[in-house]
Amino acid sequence: MRAWAQLAAALALLAAPACAQDITLTGAMTGADHQTYREVPFRVPEGVTSVTVDFDYTGRDQKSVIDLGLRDPVRFRGWSGGNKASFTLTETWATPSYLPGPLPAGEWKLILGVPNLRKDARADYTAKITFGRGAVFHGFAAAPLKAGPGWYRGDLHLHTGHSDGSCPSKTGKRTPCPLFLTLAAAEARGLDFVAVTEHNTSSHIQDLAELQGYFDDLLLIPGREVTTFKGHANVFGMTGPLDFQLGSPRAPGLGAILDEVEAAHALISINHPALPSGEACMGCGWTATTDYARIPSMEAINGMISSGPLSGVGFWEKRLDDGFHITAVGGSDNHDATLPPDRGVGRPTTVVHAQALSQDAVLAAIRAGHVFVDALGTRDRLLEVTANAGGATAEMGDRLPDAAGATLRIHVAHAAGGRLAFAGPAAAGLDPGPPLSDAETRAMGVPAGAKGWLRVDVRGPDGALWLLGNPIWFGS
Repeated sequence: MRAWAQLAAALALLAAPACAQDITLTGAMTGADHQTYREVPFRVPEGVTSVTVDFDYTGRDQKSVIDLGLRDPVRFRGWSGGNKASFTLTETWATPSYLPGPLPAGEWKLILGVPNLRKDARADYTAKITFGRGAVFHGFAAAPLKAGPGWYRGDLHLHTGHSDGSCPSKTGKRTPCPLFLTLAAAEARGLDFVAVTEHNTSSHIQDLAELQGYFDDLLLIPGREVTTFKGHANVFGMTGPLDFQLGSPRAPGLGAILDEVEAAHALISINHPALPSGEACMGCGWTATTDYARIPSMEAINGMISSGPLSGVGFWEKRLDDGFHITAVGGSDNHDATLPPDRGVGRPTTVVHAQALSQDAVLAAIRAGHVFVDALGTRDRLLEVTANAGGATAEMGDRLPDAAGATLRIHVAHAAGGRLAFAGPAAAGLDPGPPLSDAETRAMGVPAGAKGWLRVDVRGPDGALWLLGNPIWFGS
């Protein structure tokens, strides 16, 4: 029986088409396979970007056990024994127990070990092998961490020891800061999601893959800070290779980088665009020749810089005035997870109105502009802005074709003593009214004939920015 199963598997391998589709391997183990190994071959085609194995077998009621491992044509790729029924391998990350790296085409082997199978028992197995073929990555979590729409809070700009993040060691020496500490700080802050954005490297992605299961209430989004001589930009939701050498043959212009980002359905966000660039911070200010129609997001608040000439708010508003629909976000740019909360992870916090707590939903909310930024990184401040006209409703980031008869509805919570502030060409004449209570909803008419963008912010009694809203657009 065992020899026949091996022959059948080999014949199936020879008959497999060169352009391979997803495949299913089946077979059976009997008492004769007790404490033996079997290698079941299958063919991986050219151009595959991920290999996923889903494995199941019968006979558990008779204490039958089948363990798992994997070989590619060149090397051993891992062994999970009986602790995983599903695993994935990609070039940059793999399920713990397995090794990331190139996925060479050719004959791979699923290793089956049988630590226990009774003499008169039989275990039928099924291995479904799925091949990924594109650059699109939907996240490490198999399902949303939270279902349903809501306001989800996160930090979109974090560094660890995988780039230039450092923190005190156990004996007080500066050392590359472990990624785990950054995630623990985010969880302590009450965040729902983070993007870890190391400079020009993807080495941290394997750590994120390993830690998502442990931090099962904190969505981990892979990111990279594309750090060039003409500006920095975060890329969210991409795990594959990404060129950063702007001005070199690899990326002669920003368009070449944007092509890679868009092919992966990832999201790019220009960082701290108004910072000076020089010896103190190479390329920190944004000077790259840019088609802003291809830029979905911009870091308006970096760390504690929410106002003044170094803030990104003015740079962002200039692009809004030019007609570009770019979403403002914030990021702590934290490089030391042990810093106190007023300078630590989560200040500022980007708050998104997403359909679920998943990578796809969070990035979709940012693209849509359904976002406000909590400049101080509180746990609960809320800013909801909608405009209604002619039966249509628009929230932050949306457009109303006609402002005639439009009503602006503003709901603010946990910002007692703050005051509303308005910005944009469509905001002329709006009255901010008295200081806010702890939870308050206000409604007012939008100026007749309003065109362009209108933004609502909340400022403290001293004028400091508390909450930065994204605009609603009026007109065609």
